[in-house]
Amino acid sequence: MKKILLFTCIAVIFHCRANAQQQIATGADRIDIWLPYLKGKAVAVFANQTSVIGKTHLVDSLIKRGVKIVKIFGPEHGFRGKADAGEHVQDGIDTKTGLPVISLYGDHKKPTPSDLKDVDIVIFDIQDVGVRFYTFISSLEYVVEACIENHKPLLILDRPNPNGFYVDGPVLKPAFKSFVGMQQVPIVYGMTIGEYALMLTGEKWLSAKANEINSYNIKTRPTNDTPFHMQVIKCVNYTHKTLYTLPINPSPNLKEMQAIYWYPSTCFFEGTVLSEGRGTDHPFQYIGHPSLPKNLFAFTPMPNEGAKNSKCFNQVCYGVNITGTTNEVLQQVNHQIQLKYLISLYKQFPAKDSFFLPNNFFNKLAGNDVLMQQIKKGMPEAAIRKTWQKDLAKFKAIRKKYLLYQDFE
Repeated sequence: MKKILLFTCIAVIFHCRANAQQQIATGADRIDIWLPYLKGKAVAVFANQTSVIGKTHLVDSLIKRGVKIVKIFGPEHGFRGKADAGEHVQDGIDTKTGLPVISLYGDHKKPTPSDLKDVDIVIFDIQDVGVRFYTFISSLEYVVEACIENHKPLLILDRPNPNGFYVDGPVLKPAFKSFVGMQQVPIVYGMTIGEYALMLTGEKWLSAKANEINSYNIKTRPTNDTPFHMQVIKCVNYTHKTLYTLPINPSPNLKEMQAIYWYPSTCFFEGTVLSEGRGTDHPFQYIGHPSLPKNLFAFTPMPNEGAKNSKCFNQVCYGVNITGTTNEVLQQVNHQIQLKYLISLYKQFPAKDSFFLPNNFFNKLAGNDVLMQQIKKGMPEAAIRKTWQKDLAKFKAIRKKYLLYQDFE
């Protein structure tokens, strides 16, 4: 009887979530609101495979409606989302539409004046996962800067944040700024793309030139009397309590919602010699290495689409399998960055001097050089977490100023 009640409750939870998500409209879905802004304009679109209106790609929808798209800007993984993590993506021509694609994860990461010379307005529409080292917010920052500096209006079509229901992790220190962490925010920052863009401009976290021009001059609608405006088209029926299931994988190795929930915690392994599961069916949920004890969970990473070159390929790795149902994973994550697997596998790794990659990529992911030392010293997870709290409190106060949706607290 208890099992029947348990399964009934789980079914009700998923039914309620499904109904809630049916009512959510993304910024892109609200096309009647923002389409008039594009009339007679030469449009550039920053997008990838997640940029859809219903089941139709944003670019295809705009072309069908007679919008003049002059170029596409593509992020990490490329416009069609096929490239590996960190893979240099070249400019090219989109084979489906014939439009030029300017890679912002190739020879340059910020649109140049030449890129924007023939553009009247830029649309930014992409599905983020709400994690500092997921590079779409770094691209967002550069696009915002470039639009301000070149006096181009920017239209941001907002989308829900699947990790938008909590804030946690170490806040980045300025000395560790990189494309996997541009600003002093925690690993999980609990904001949508639109909210984050408002924070960038409002806190003057942009280039000196952009800050001088902008002066936080955000308008609610396009006007001709200001050199720049940025408009965020909000989602409807989304709050930061919403558990939003992504309809399209945001990148090749985030293949399921469980991986997206684990990603803030297990992406740390990218800064170690351990496999983070690339080349398996469960990236960021299979973690291991050939040198770990052979009585642990075993898996063998193999090259595949989106993971053509990674660690430990064709070798049997031993470690942990943290897959599970969505509810099981959410209970394990428990609204926090989880360090227990990082701590445990470091303790079990025989050659501790070679656990972390020598390029210090781990420190870029952490946003400091403290976490690595805390792990090496055997500091308990709870004690490590306490060292984050002061900076987290400061960030949360800043974050509150730019929220467009009901918060989780």
